[in-house]
Amino acid sequence: MTILAGARTDHGVRRDATPSARDHLIGCAAALATLLIAGAVGPFLGAPARALYVLACATVGWWSWRRGPSAHVGAALLLFLFTPFVRRLVDVRLGYDVSSLMLVGPLACLMAPLSHMLGLMTSPGRMRRMEPMLMVIACVVYAVILTLFKGEWMSAARDAVKWFAPLLYAMLLAETADKDEMLAALTNVFVIALPLIGVYGVAQYVDPPAWDRYWMQNAPITSIGQPVPYSVRVFSTMNAPAGFATFTAAGLLLVWFRKSDWLSQIATAPAALALFLSLYRTAWISLVVAMLFCALFRATRGRSLIMMFGVCAATIVALVATPFGESISARLATFSEGSRDGSARERIDQYSALWNLSDSSLIGAGFTTVDTGVAGSQPVDGMIIACWQSMGIVFGLICLFALGWVAVSAIFGALNDGGAESVMLGAFGAFFLVQLPLAGIGSGEAGFLFWTFMALALAPIPTRGPRRRLDLGRR
Repeated sequence: MTILAGARTDHGVRRDATPSARDHLIGCAAALATLLIAGAVGPFLGAPARALYVLACATVGWWSWRRGPSAHVGAALLLFLFTPFVRRLVDVRLGYDVSSLMLVGPLACLMAPLSHMLGLMTSPGRMRRMEPMLMVIACVVYAVILTLFKGEWMSAARDAVKWFAPLLYAMLLAETADKDEMLAALTNVFVIALPLIGVYGVAQYVDPPAWDRYWMQNAPITSIGQPVPYSVRVFSTMNAPAGFATFTAAGLLLVWFRKSDWLSQIATAPAALALFLSLYRTAWISLVVAMLFCALFRATRGRSLIMMFGVCAATIVALVATPFGESISARLATFSEGSRDGSARERIDQYSALWNLSDSSLIGAGFTTVDTGVAGSQPVDGMIIACWQSMGIVFGLICLFALGWVAVSAIFGALNDGGAESVMLGAFGAFFLVQLPLAGIGSGEAGFLFWTFMALALAPIPTRGPRRRLDLGRR
């Protein structure tokens, strides 16, 4: 029998109403200790350091889950934010790791508590709430089968983990976590992490450290710029500009709307500047759309208008009063190029190429494309192309429908409730709905953010009552 702090009470599952702040801090401390030890000792342990790090992350996941879902999600977020940085510290001394094994660590943290899923799958009522997630699982299983038929065993294993870990974890959170506690835990991590990754990101742009230069020279990712001063597309402590920008934009949204003290607001300034220097327009658009969404509701309208004014002022300052203004203004100017924009042309070419494939576009090619974050290939932009290419038209459309379903459900939840928590989750629904055709949001690090927020939006409203503890044991 497993006892967890920090969750709800409904349908016979006993849950604790409020976890202690101590439990949350302990979960984050475990993740932080793992990162510090791996960064300091890992480069001197040799090749086993990478596998040991994955095992340590899984241990952190198992142990922090025992402290409660909010403790676990805080630990997982820290691992996703800083594991790529630790990986680069190890690689610069031991040599570039083509397999990127250490990046599996945060996913291992998510998989550690999944044994508790067995206790939740026995209730038909709970499973009905998970219908869109089950649809995505079916589509991923289909793509994995296609991949296995092609003999691509490693690709099948890699993408199965990247898809299933955040998806199954979200299904577990939807039944065990309290919305406000989870949002508070994520916000508290971002309050500390955003200034750190922001300052590091700006410094990386000005003069990238040796480990970042080494990684950029060896990782065949075409969208990160050049390893020279003022030519980097900032990725800070993460693995790519897209991932960094998406996490930063989500963190800014949480801190701006959930923290009332001005110190927390001002401390996000370096992260906002680093977000500009990532030059990742999809995150910019998503953040603006989410803020506009919050402006529609009385509970968040005042804060939204203030923050939009602040964003406009910060943009002007970044353009005219920093040495980065030319790069930022050049990227902003691309919004007016329309179909002449390079990214737009690439997407059009990808759609055209897929449409001209007679068989594979209908059936799908499976997960046989190379991950640009690991071994380099032409990037696959957006879930439409990714699902079409890997799952074919039929299963790809089913997967896209399910992804859109959960995002729209979050938006309708905000419209029906109007409370601050529901509005924030609805804002993230709009945030990711914008990203759906433009970025990969279903798997990996982005999948962790997407499925975690959407799981909270799909979660039932908790029953208020006396303090209880969660028991996911067999009944």
